Amino acid sequence: MEQVFSYIIGLGAAVMMPIIFTILGVCIGIKFSKALKSGLLVGVGFVGLSVITSLLTSTLGPALSRVVEIYGLQLKVFDMGWPAAASVAYNTSVGAFIIPVCLGVNILMLVTKTTRTVNIDLWNYWHFAFIGAIVYFASDNIWWGFFAAIICYIITLILADYTADRFQGFYDKMDGISIPQPFCQGFVPVAEVLNKGLDKIPGINKLDIDAEGMKKKFGLLGEPLFLGILVGIIIGALSCESWKEVVEKIPYILGLGIKMGAVMELIPRITSLFIEGLKPISDATRDLINRKFKGAKGLNIGMSPALVIGHPATLVVSLLLIPVTLILAVVLPGNEFLPLASLAGMFYVFPLILPITKGNIPKTFIIGLVLMLIGLYFVTDLAPFFTQAAQDVFAKTGDAAVAIPAGFDGGSLDFASSPLAWVIFHLSYSLKWIGVTVLVLITMFLMFLNRRAIIKYQKAAAEAENTENNQQ
Repeated sequence: MEQVFSYIIGLGAAVMMPIIFTILGVCIGIKFSKALKSGLLVGVGFVGLSVITSLLTSTLGPALSRVVEIYGLQLKVFDMGWPAAASVAYNTSVGAFIIPVCLGVNILMLVTKTTRTVNIDLWNYWHFAFIGAIVYFASDNIWWGFFAAIICYIITLILADYTADRFQGFYDKMDGISIPQPFCQGFVPVAEVLNKGLDKIPGINKLDIDAEGMKKKFGLLGEPLFLGILVGIIIGALSCESWKEVVEKIPYILGLGIKMGAVMELIPRITSLFIEGLKPISDATRDLINRKFKGAKGLNIGMSPALVIGHPATLVVSLLLIPVTLILAVVLPGNEFLPLASLAGMFYVFPLILPITKGNIPKTFIIGLVLMLIGLYFVTDLAPFFTQAAQDVFAKTGDAAVAIPAGFDGGSLDFASSPLAWVIFHLSYSLKWIGVTVLVLITMFLMFLNRRAIIKYQKAAAEAENTENNQQ
């Protein structure tokens, strides 16, 4: 089974997703040609996003490596990036069965009305496999791994329900869609607390600048395109040892700026392909559920956060945080992780924070700064366990993507920096039965609250529908 999944995952998201969504589309009643087109658009979206994020990392990587060399920075946790993290996750015994197990849990929760999210974001199931894999290798017990993965899945679905209404209200064309990705959802509880705290700080609570406000206030400087160019030029200049070298490398520095600007400008255009490809699948899934299942009113279709990472506020805040996070990585005592390959994952921190801050860029930046500060320590803490899993996968598969350079541990900003991943890992592994008991009790309590909210929502919706019918 592991070999089968290794082969499928080896195809990559760009090939895997069109196949999955074409089959899914046909199964839910979409014509083959329309399902195929939707699947191919999703695949093209993944290719486009991969090209853009590769441009980001390949452009910034050498410049940042040069900065590390110039200033003699010594950080022993090597940044593997999300492709390596996904490969580690799926190429384990937990990862091999994670999709059918999680789909089964999703169905059971829908039947018991403890979630209203139908999660078809199958590629991002690797996050659940990831937490399961590192718990499995840390504890040497596969059942602990599956427990961690399932708990993470249940909590993520509940958080997806919790954030769905605000998500749909903030973003355009997202009706009936929720985001059951644990990396994004893991930041929500902390962001809620920080946002309420910022609202009580004089001065900060008066700052209310969104993406449009930035354009009006700063003109060209408020445009993601120009900010990308500016940050690229600054990083390019910092990669030079002297003013003489800066002058000599002006073409390189300007080229770096243009490439960073291209990343900021092209990401929103690429994400529109995801929307175009996933919309028919989402609509058809919702129609099928409404026809087949009693009490299905209010159900949401779980989709990838890639749908909305092109929002201007996400681009601006992510871009500003990239150099700040690098500085934090260097100056924070006890941190051993320098994010390079994971920088593209920065965009995925904010899709669910923006609805909380209502697109307020200063507040979103502050929240993002705190989350990255904490996240660097989380990655450092989980690095030995990530390394253990990566070494095992490399020994079995020989996959170069998971090969860790000698003398380094491995790490990734993607999911390893999430509070949800860190809390579940340590409650499952470090505290053993006490932690497991706490996790079970918390999860059951959240399921109870969510079920009560769902029943209340469906009852109100049914009453509103009856009232409308009586008036006609």
